[in-house]
Amino acid sequence: MTTVISDVVDRHGCELLDADDPLASLRERFVLDESVIYMDGNSLGALPRATPPRLLHLISEEWGRGLIRSWTDAGWMEASERVGGKIARLIGAEPDEVLVADTTSVNLFKLVTAVLRARPDRRVLLTERDNFPTDLYVSAGVASSFADHEFRTVARESLEAAIDDEVALLTLTHVDYRTGEVHDMAALTEAAHRAGALVLWDLSHSAGALPLDVNACSADLAVGCGYKYLNGGPGAPAYLFVARRLQEALRNPIQGWLGHESPFALENEFRPAAGMRGWLVSSPSILAITALEVAVDLALEVDMQRVGEKARRLSELFIRLADSRLASHGFSVASPSDGARRGAQASLRHASGYGVVRALIDRGVIPDFRDPDVCRFGLAPLYTRYVDVWDTIDHIVAVMESGAYQDPGYAVRAFVT
Repeated sequence: MTTVISDVVDRHGCELLDADDPLASLRERFVLDESVIYMDGNSLGALPRATPPRLLHLISEEWGRGLIRSWTDAGWMEASERVGGKIARLIGAEPDEVLVADTTSVNLFKLVTAVLRARPDRRVLLTERDNFPTDLYVSAGVASSFADHEFRTVARESLEAAIDDEVALLTLTHVDYRTGEVHDMAALTEAAHRAGALVLWDLSHSAGALPLDVNACSADLAVGCGYKYLNGGPGAPAYLFVARRLQEALRNPIQGWLGHESPFALENEFRPAAGMRGWLVSSPSILAITALEVAVDLALEVDMQRVGEKARRLSELFIRLADSRLASHGFSVASPSDGARRGAQASLRHASGYGVVRALIDRGVIPDFRDPDVCRFGLAPLYTRYVDVWDTIDHIVAVMESGAYQDPGYAVRAFVT
């Protein structure tokens, strides 16, 4: 790239960055309203243009004409493993280590329960205090179902010191959902292994936006959703990763029919299937998995190192502009200044953050808000432009200077923030 982020002083500089962006043409592969600046890909990814015709074919032909024959003829029955194998390439796993199934919460429950059952000599389930709430809820619920287990939470900076010989499992979200701060996966996994503990990583805010290599980091387990940077659609299926070395030792606690060694034998006694298929529970949602597969195929066309580099540059530009133009309006940057420790988002803190976000949405700029004061801007590298960052900062300045964020209508929180 010829243009340096620190040299950008006007919108034209951002236009030069976009002209020099090797990923720029990918934006045309998504359905995007050009009257809107979409900054919420970290909550819901944009719609790939290839998804509607693929779903139409599935509905009209595979379901409409093929009917039940399509479980075999159209490869429906293998969809969970097939798409899991594709996601494996995005996260640095082997194809037989990843499965698409259920939701992130359900997969967390399955994996956490399996580890605690397999390691009765260790009574502690450890995480950081500010982990993603669902991860906290699920983990606490699982720990409470064991008579003598403890769910222990500590501050982020105390994690390594808290890993002792009582810890069965450390569970962490790779990218912090509020600030975008990235954990050092390799270092924390190594620290856990030194103490004899396993680690489960939530990759929901990482996969599709950052280069990942779970096997190079010796990761044990992982989960992730399909609807953020993977662009699989609202409520898209999740996935789970189980390192090959652990697949025989861990067992799915939800013994559903499709996880049976021979599902269509319909036996009364459960016999778990070997490998990742044993983590299936029930019939896969074919419409949802198909939408996810289209988006994953698109992501696989791109070098994730380039995607991660663009994420770093987009967020660097956002933070530089925020520091220079927004500090006087009461904003502080919540995301790390070090690009290596930052995911594909930039977060700002402001005492009236909710009103700011609502006012931006009314102007056609769509970020989101997280309590108590965080304005989050998702910078999805596959379709976010550098000019989008510049224009977003312009809109924030306009919202502050006009006082629009103080509209009394924003005093009542919407259910979805």
